[in-house]
Amino acid sequence: MGVRTDAELSMDRRVLKHVHDNVHGNIYIEPLFLKFIDTEQFQRQVHFTINPQNALAHMVYPGAVHSRFEHSLGVYWLAGKAVDTIKTYQGFELDIEHSDIQTVKLAGLLHDVGHGPFSHSFEREFLPLVLNGFKWCHEDMSVKMIDYIVDEHNIDIGTERLKKVKEMITASHEHTPTKSMVEKHFLYDIVANGRNGIDVDKFDYIVRDSRACGLGCNFQFERLMETMRVIGDEICYRAKDYLTIHKLFATRADLHRTVYTHAKVKAIELMVTDALLKANDSLGISSSIHQPAEFWKLDDSILRRIEISTEPELKESRDLILRIRRRELYQFCNEFSVPKDKMEHFNKITPQDIVCSQKAGGVTLKEEDIAVSNVKIDLTRERNNPLECIKFFKDYESDETFPIQDDRISHLLPAFYQDMIVRVYSKKPELVDAVSEAFENFQLKTYGKKAQVHATPEKKKRRT
Repeated sequence: MGVRTDAELSMDRRVLKHVHDNVHGNIYIEPLFLKFIDTEQFQRQVHFTINPQNALAHMVYPGAVHSRFEHSLGVYWLAGKAVDTIKTYQGFELDIEHSDIQTVKLAGLLHDVGHGPFSHSFEREFLPLVLNGFKWCHEDMSVKMIDYIVDEHNIDIGTERLKKVKEMITASHEHTPTKSMVEKHFLYDIVANGRNGIDVDKFDYIVRDSRACGLGCNFQFERLMETMRVIGDEICYRAKDYLTIHKLFATRADLHRTVYTHAKVKAIELMVTDALLKANDSLGISSSIHQPAEFWKLDDSILRRIEISTEPELKESRDLILRIRRRELYQFCNEFSVPKDKMEHFNKITPQDIVCSQKAGGVTLKEEDIAVSNVKIDLTRERNNPLECIKFFKDYESDETFPIQDDRISHLLPAFYQDMIVRVYSKKPELVDAVSEAFENFQLKTYGKKAQVHATPEKKKRRT
């Protein structure tokens, strides 16, 4: 008997690894993918034992402790399901080969191997403060990490397939391949969809996070996966599924508002960021982000490492972590939603803006007394409607595609697609009153009115 092909192995249950996932049920893993999973670089994701979208949400939602490891398995499984469905109905027409299926599944499996500790907080909050303008993103590190894993573990995989896997992972807004660059462009829409934002990455984390946090989820990704169709080298959807797609984006926005950017979650995120900043020089955290050989050693355990350390140079960082453990958090003072007519030219609010708005004669605030969080929540396309980027079709007898405007479906759908929320925190409980007053003065000076819903509660101001 000769060497069996990947296609033959994928059908042989004797060589498949069986994993039970609490979201998708039974997941079967083929030998090729086990070569990547059974490496210390991939297994590192087990130590991101928190909600993939916000690594600190579990400190407010205790059930949100699933790991990036299981999310990656989920995306791998859904990526395979998606391309299998397309092949079932259009495989001959689109010339979908087994190697295409393997490539998409591998992209799903490896799409997040470049994440740093504390998920997006590390990338969006900590790194911009230490990199002096240098742009770093986890997608680019995922590409480097994949090359490193292949070389380090001598994984036999074709150069062309590996190239496609990396392109599928970086097929985001900034990296979308043009049609002239790739064939079967629709395959690049499955894992990280830069064209319209509908992808299996979102399918998995929306359902997984909603379940872990004990929240309802009325979005059914199965409906979209079963009815989608490729027309003109792009995945298109039935017109009757418009509201299902809207639920996808609306549910994602709800998760961002209620979980990922919860006021206390953001307070903890600000404290962790400050702790990492204070420890950066001693531990060289930011110096490990360029080389995969060093980066893979960096995970959430760094917080525990700081917490139990005895080095004097880590004392400030250690004290901040102890405050988190003891629930002595930065005190949330108040927030406001930026008025719609001010959104286009909005500049991020800083602690300096608040300090410069305090009245003379009271407590003198300093920038280090204040933390500001500028929270942007949208439907994936900034202030634009993502559904306008989606192509719909009437039925399976027609090859015509068309966009749909919201007002052709319902007048109850939103007319605006982005929120910008400004929150201010006092790092010391005794300064809540002074910070709250300065925050109100800032709003009056900037907008001519108080944009916040209500004043800071007196009980919060009295805390010491």
